Amino acid sequence: MIVSIQFCKMKKLFLALSLAILGCSSPVQLILGTPTPVSTAAATQTPNSIQATIAPPELGTEQNPLILALGPSPRPSAEMISAGEVIAAFIESHTGYKLVTVAPSSEAVLVDALGKDNAHIASLSPFGYLLARENDSAVAILASLRAGQAFYGAQFIANRESKFISYYDAERDENTADAATALKQFQDKKPCWSDATSPSGYVVPLGLLTQAQVEMRSAAFLEGQLNVVRAVYADDICNFGATFIDARDLPALEADYSDVMDRVVVIWRVPKVIPYENISLANSLPFEMRRVLQRAFIDLMLTPEGKAAVQTVYGLDELQTADDTLYADFALYAKASGLNFSELIK
Repeated sequence: MIVSIQFCKMKKLFLALSLAILGCSSPVQLILGTPTPVSTAAATQTPNSIQATIAPPELGTEQNPLILALGPSPRPSAEMISAGEVIAAFIESHTGYKLVTVAPSSEAVLVDALGKDNAHIASLSPFGYLLARENDSAVAILASLRAGQAFYGAQFIANRESKFISYYDAERDENTADAATALKQFQDKKPCWSDATSPSGYVVPLGLLTQAQVEMRSAAFLEGQLNVVRAVYADDICNFGATFIDARDLPALEADYSDVMDRVVVIWRVPKVIPYENISLANSLPFEMRRVLQRAFIDLMLTPEGKAAVQTVYGLDELQTADDTLYADFALYAKASGLNFSELIK
């Protein structure tokens, strides 16, 4: 992780896995075997050999600042580091808390850091958040919106000539049967998945098929939802596939697959339960501090500079308040897949 810090004298206090410190002099690489959280009380030896516990400095002060994690990257750009400092400066000015910024090398490192108080403020992917919630190390305060929507859905598709029964009414935009009824016809069939970490192109559809007790043949992973549509269109790689709604409309298909909407049919649609990224806080933070930080992020997004900084650092354009209820249905399907969340993040 890379730490951008304005107080050189504090750098020995900030513990993380593989941090490079910027801003004080030349970059320094720290490799620590077992990091100890900044907020952990220290013990000192008294002249009478009595262990006296010294209370840690108050969190959010110059002596014990909050740690703002940038977007995971082994080599964060100068633009990201600069934008992170804009976010940190705004939060400092609107809350009175002191902050430093770190750039975790991966989301796996970030989730681990949240559990060890080596990060307090971060953006997590849906799978990263579920993993953090399993460890009770993070709580969502804001959820990303895209085109004004907090969720997106998935769909099972097949070639019209495959003779699968479609249980989706396009005119009414609704399913005409439950998942178990619609998906049983995929028993012993071969699926095409997008990739091994795609919520809509693999994980959630797999969860639904597992719930329906559908056993399938060995799948083909095609590295992209566009390729799943092409494979189903050609009808020579797999029997059915899964994509987001509606991958058949992707512009790249127009030239060579003008009849794709007719030839590739929707068999059943997964409700829109898949969330986007969020802003999360370490669960160790006091409730009032979480409330103040949430308000600061909301105010940050109301400024052009702040919104641009959040987009640069996290790729988020619009946010709304969030809580765990937003993740309930998604978590249900993701857990049903039987996949390990730690293997679904990078």
